[in-house]
Amino acid sequence: MSDVIKKATRESYGEALVALAEKYENLVVLDADLAAATKTGMFKKAYADRFYDCGIAEANMMGVAAGLAAAGMIPFASSFAMFAAGRAFEIVRNSIGYPHLNVKIGATHAGISVGEDGATHQCCEDLALMRTIPGMTVINPADDTEAKAAVAAAIEHDGPCYLRFGRLAVPVINDPATYKFELGKGVQLRDGSDITVIATGLLVNEALIAAETLAGEGISVRVINIHTIKPLDKEIILKAAKETGLIVTAEEHSIIGGLGSAVAEAVCEGCPVPVHRIGVNDTFGYSGPAVDLLKQFGLSAEHIAEVVREAVKAK
Repeated sequence: MSDVIKKATRESYGEALVALAEKYENLVVLDADLAAATKTGMFKKAYADRFYDCGIAEANMMGVAAGLAAAGMIPFASSFAMFAAGRAFEIVRNSIGYPHLNVKIGATHAGISVGEDGATHQCCEDLALMRTIPGMTVINPADDTEAKAAVAAAIEHDGPCYLRFGRLAVPVINDPATYKFELGKGVQLRDGSDITVIATGLLVNEALIAAETLAGEGISVRVINIHTIKPLDKEIILKAAKETGLIVTAEEHSIIGGLGSAVAEAVCEGCPVPVHRIGVNDTFGYSGPAVDLLKQFGLSAEHIAEVVREAVKAK
């Protein structure tokens, strides 16, 4: 596995902004004194006249972004997920969501994998918060390829978008030469007949590893990547529910309000089957090495495989 390329999706975010800037002359980037960490510093270096550091004032930054969007620009407002979705929520709701302005929110350092920064920065509530805002598109890419494609798709989309990026380097699982990103459309990465694992973000790769392990045990696992949490691809989810009769969701987010909740809602309404949710179980995180924390919180291929075994046994 030494030849596996790993890259943090926050790096992909910074690179994508620079790559798209020439084509979209009205693309501007805002940050809240975290450009080195969010990787928008790449854009600042290349397009200093289109970069705005709003200081440690995230709510004000969202208001500035709203004003720029109203003036015809395509602003990407960037900060850590805890600040972009948490601290600035009221402004995002009322100044961006309510008037349905064309603001893109680039939220980095999401989830438990923020690691040593600890509970105050490990935002596991952002997908839930953003899902509740009417008209907000919510995207959580799985790797470098998908993250770059998601930024490009967000620019083309007319309306507010929340894009979630991670701090931790993760394996690149999609081929940039063949991968096609479509907002609101899930991607089946592996077919299976016994059970479906629906994952998002860095848990997609873990789901694939778990499926491979379980195949050796005679358990056929379908793996679906849901990169767009909202609007949700109900078609691919309900098809899986009907054909496998059993679903496990996996996300680096609270089991409340995120992918697991969205899938459960869709399945309950369209094709009721058991849904087992893997995520952060209504608790805060704590400081520690990212990889160790992910295992501690059950956000790993090993835990996914364990949950699948028990679910199939009880089927």
